[in-house]
Amino acid sequence: GRIYNMAAIKQDIKSRDDIKLLVDSFYNKVIQDAILGHLFTETFTIKWEKHLPRMYDFWENVLFMSGSYSGNPMAVHTKLHHVSTLNKEQFARWKKLWVLSVNKHFKGDIADMAKKKATSIAAIMQFKLLNEFDPEFMKV
Repeated sequence: GRIYNMAAIKQDIKSRDDIKLLVDSFYNKVIQDAILGHLFTETFTIKWEKHLPRMYDFWENVLFMSGSYSGNPMAVHTKLHHVSTLNKEQFARWKKLWVLSVNKHFKGDIADMAKKKATSIAAIMQFKLLNEFDPEFMKV
């Protein structure tokens, strides 16, 4: 019979630990990224010990309706935008790195939802901050 590599069989996002893996994987890509990295390493002082648990809470709430997140991401990103003007290229890159992170580790309905929700959140922020809406951006 066939021999399967069990590590290659991706599971869906099922728990907070899965969300931690996803978020950590994503930010590891972001901080090394030529387009986004400087925002996290130079422009802003990120307190990772606070930021990462907030991101775990945010995505746990988005994907599992846990009620674990309270905050206003739009207000936070509006402040960032006033300090360092965000642009379409950055939004597109953020989405691409998120989708790559999801696809690297997970497969399934919740993983698909994580990509769709991230895309719509980014599209709303891009519209509110840049007053631009690109239907192409909505494709996952």
